[in-house]
Amino acid sequence: MATETGFSSIAGTIAQGQVWSGREDEEEKGEQIDFKMVTFSLGGKDYAVDIMKVKEIAKFSGFTFVPNTMHFVRGVYNLRGEIISVIDLRLMFGVSIEEQTQNNESGLIVRVDDHLLGVVVDSVDRVVGISSSQVQPPHPIFADVNIQYISGVVEHEDRLYILLDVDRIFAREEGQGESSGFAAEAPQRSSIPQSRERSVGTGAAERGTAAEATRGAGAAEEPAEAETSGGSTGELAASDVSFVAEALAAFKTFYRGPINEDWLTRRFEEWRAERSRAGKEVQLRTEEDAVAFVRPFFSPYTEAFWGEDYLEQVERILPDEGSLGSTINVWNPGCGKGYETYSLAVLLSKTYPNRRIKIWASDIDLLSISTAPNLVFPRTSIPDYYRDFIVEGKNGFSFNEVIKELILFEYHDVLHENTVPEVSMIVSRDLLSILPPEGQNQVVSDFAGKLKTGGVIIPGMNEALDALSGWRSIGGAVNAFTPA
Repeated sequence: MATETGFSSIAGTIAQGQVWSGREDEEEKGEQIDFKMVTFSLGGKDYAVDIMKVKEIAKFSGFTFVPNTMHFVRGVYNLRGEIISVIDLRLMFGVSIEEQTQNNESGLIVRVDDHLLGVVVDSVDRVVGISSSQVQPPHPIFADVNIQYISGVVEHEDRLYILLDVDRIFAREEGQGESSGFAAEAPQRSSIPQSRERSVGTGAAERGTAAEATRGAGAAEEPAEAETSGGSTGELAASDVSFVAEALAAFKTFYRGPINEDWLTRRFEEWRAERSRAGKEVQLRTEEDAVAFVRPFFSPYTEAFWGEDYLEQVERILPDEGSLGSTINVWNPGCGKGYETYSLAVLLSKTYPNRRIKIWASDIDLLSISTAPNLVFPRTSIPDYYRDFIVEGKNGFSFNEVIKELILFEYHDVLHENTVPEVSMIVSRDLLSILPPEGQNQVVSDFAGKLKTGGVIIPGMNEALDALSGWRSIGGAVNAFTPA
């Protein structure tokens, strides 16, 4: 990776679902990189959309045709349990295409108001970082796209990008001139409901509707009221726990499985007592209820740099240096904005100063993973443990090149095939419990296949891998496991 100071752009190539981070020297260009866009091709021309509007990169396969819809509506698509509409932008703009298929079509998942929408394009290119001053007003020369759908044009590295206004293209415009005639009527999506705001490599940022949760828990309404009226907290009703688990799954906040069953049972007992004291019913009726229930589940220092106490605990369970080769490979799926990854990189650098270290860090939150390579933070937010590895720039502190070179941030869904080699360590804190049960089983199997003999995995603080065959706890304050 190229050396730099200050801000930098993401010149990440998006290929087969991955974003490989690269950096450019801002000082040479004399521009501040304050705008990122996802670029793609459409009918032989280069287009882009604001990265803030893009949820993830997608390969659409097998979506379902819906009759009596606009010609550019390709159908609906099951995005990890949520049904979304799929629009072919080529057909909407009248761009000729050779043949329509339903297999591995390139596209984006975009946010339009409170909805998600699939958009089919010719191919997705990369994430480009620019200065917002480079965005020029739209021009009528782009006659193949209605100018009202263009928010500007950008020239970058000898390529001219047409910057599209996603909201204007897909919004219903009532009484305001010409409109696309299409409203993004996908199921409603609410925002990420707790401080651990990351997709953790699988769509965990998607949330269901309150109505779904109510339907899932409705049958328990009368028993729940009886509970809050003074029912015994010592006699745990299995049906009540099941209804709570169903509501958590409906909100896509938490998924019950063998690895978190004990925590769910303990938490339900606490929750029932809390709700009884507050005069409220036990069952989860709103997303806020689900968030409150799950909040104690997450591991220490979520979305923050690890504190020295936690770093010391992790250091105690690291493999002995003598058992490791010259290169230590580590996998960190669900890395989010990179706080956890950088903490791990500094710890490993201090613990194994004579070893080559490589960390594969991945997530499907496109915005987080594209900014993680250039994370900037105030000095007050980081413990003294890190002081030898940080440098000060124009906009705050960041990690030096020694640490940055250890990490490969990539856009990747943990449920898809990956290219990570055998690793000595996996850090996947709280990842498994926000995957559906079948996903939990698949990922644990992948972990077993990737982890070297004697390797260590650190799941979430309340995820018990030894509830599954093939794993044993290695003890200590950190919840860590090794293959049995």
